[in-house]
This record gives sequence, structure tokens and C-alpha cells, in this order.
Amino acid sequence: MAALLALTSAALAATGRITVDVNGQKRSATIVEHARLKRAPRPTIIVLRSGAGAARRIGLSRIDRFLGLDDAAGRATVLAFPFPQDNAWRLGADKSDDAMVRALAAKLVADGVADRRRIYLAGVSSGGLLALRILCDGADYIAGAAVLIANAPTAVASACKPARPIPFLFLTGTADPLMPFTGGETKLVDFKGEVVSAEATVAPFAAAASCGKNKASQEMPDRDRTDGSRVIVEHFYDCKTPVEVWRVEGGGHALPGRPIRADRGAIIGARNNDIDTSRVLIDFFRRVGR
Repeated sequence: MAALLALTSAALAATGRITVDVNGQKRSATIVEHARLKRAPRPTIIVLRSGAGAARRIGLSRIDRFLGLDDAAGRATVLAFPFPQDNAWRLGADKSDDAMVRALAAKLVADGVADRRRIYLAGVSSGGLLALRILCDGADYIAGAAVLIANAPTAVASACKPARPIPFLFLTGTADPLMPFTGGETKLVDFKGEVVSAEATVAPFAAAASCGKNKASQEMPDRDRTDGSRVIVEHFYDCKTPVEVWRVEGGGHALPGRPIRADRGAIIGARNNDIDTSRVLIDFFRRVGR
């Protein structure tokens, strides 16, 4: 791919820029891929960060600090980090960001980078709001998705009808001060609006997968007894494709196992240290991609 700019000798990971045209506007994304002996298309994860954070033109080190996906994904997976315009994703009537994500996936396939059967979507915070809209509108090119610390906006939830069963992982904190677990007004910097509950967010995807009403719950080991939170994993029964909820009891607007700035704790709430979000995502996409 022509966009590759630099190679880190330690990780053998190249960071580059790719540009797509969306209705006459140039949109860009950072691409991270490891060196490979064969140029065969590989599984690709499109990551939608929060709009405020994604506005920065991040390099590999910045990506590592955010999610750690590069180390977790290894050589077999390509990562794509698209940028929003004006520091925020467009979550109203304008759906140019939805079109941008589709165009990005298409270009990565056309360039021989992405395996068209294994393109995954991960959305975090306001990036998760955009991911939910894309999925609810019928993302036929997405093979699996993970939505993290983001409930569906009310308007999105009311019209959410996934066109097919899609592997879906949802991670949420019950004590999130910015994204209310039971629904209500958000307090995000880059999105002010009302969202539905965590349960109502997952419901359309469970319905599309024809899941039964019952769920199996698993409590993860409490590896950090000082973080004030526990992780419960719920698996829906009898689904055509996996639907999972990773509920962080007492967790705030933070990704478990990932570092945060010391001055952000009072704003975003408790961060769980029992699991590593990057490993959870990669393991899920590998399972559903077989």
C-alpha cells in the first residue's frame, strides 16, 4: 500500500495515511499494518475513537497508549483509524461519516490490504455512537462489531433494525458519569443528547441474531481488588451469531486495563483493571472470524 510511511523496527509495524473521496471531500485515516512476507488480504479492524481524541493526527505511539490494539493484534491484523471533521463525528442528519467508513473499507479491499470477509468495526465513546448508527442502518460489509462505553442515541435506537445477524460485543460501565447506563442525557464533550439504556442498545442485535431470552453470566476474576469494580460477561443463548455484554459493575467511562491521565479519574469515574480491553476485542474478532 502506497500510504505506508514509516517502519518501527521493534514491532515491525508501519504507520501510514490513506485518503478516500466522500461526496467530493477528502477524508483520511491512519493505517497500521505489520510487515508481511505475502501480500495476501488480512483481517482489518476499523476503529472509531471519540471525536475529540481522534481529531489529533495520531502516530503509532499515540495509538498504543489509547487501546494497545497493535500489540494485541500482532502481525495478522490491519488497523484503520479514520479521522472526524471538526473534532466531532457527525451524528445528526448528515451521514457523511457513515459513507466515509464504507468508502474506507472498500478502498482497503481494492488495495489488497483488507479481506472483504473479515472487516470489523470497533467504536469507543462518541465513536461508538457512530458505529451503532452504521450497524443499525445495515452494514453489509461488516463481519463483526464491538461497541465500547456508548449507548445508542434515542433516534438511532428507535429505528435500529440490523439487516442480518452480526457478531456483536458491547462493553459498558454501570457507574459511567458521561454515558448513563440506564439511559438519559450524555455529558460527552463532543456529543450532547439523549441515549437509551445499555439493555435497549443491545436488544436489536440480539433480536437480529434470533437469540433466546436467557443469558449465561460469568464473573471474571477480581485481579485488582482496589479498583472498585468487577466485570460480568453475559452470553446470549441460542444466537445465530455471538452476542456478548461485558458489564463493568461500578465502572466509569474508561476502557478496562488501559491507562488514563491522572487528572481524568474524577471526571470519567472508576477504571477496571481486571481485564484488558484490547485483548477482549482481538479475541472476540478472532473467534467470530473463523
